[in-house]
Amino acid sequence: MRYTTFAVLVPLVFAAQAFAADAPAGGTGKVPMHRYMIERTFPAGALEGLNTQAKKKINATNAEHHVRWVMSYANAEKTRTFCVYEAPSEAAVRDAAKANNIPVDSVTEVPVTLTPR
Repeated sequence: MRYTTFAVLVPLVFAAQAFAADAPAGGTGKVPMHRYMIERTFPAGALEGLNTQAKKKINATNAEHHVRWVMSYANAEKTRTFCVYEAPSEAAVRDAAKANNIPVDSVTEVPVTLTPR
């Protein structure tokens, strides 16, 4: 993977909740959706420079795979992210990431929501 492509697309992972508001729906409602936590590792500086155009490109590619990016969290160094996605399958998550040239360390389905109250 060329660094220039990586540097342009990787910042999209660090979008957080503002990104979710721009995201198109992850399907037609006919495909059962599941929730996943995706862990990713990036080189230092790769998450700098997030912009609207890049987010739109990721959202469009994700939609082709019926995947919706809900939210992402990053460590202080911005080298690790923890992203919440909705998708019909783990394979769809991995396919969308590959199409977007974004790394995937692990994908875990997280169907249970636990709250402090």
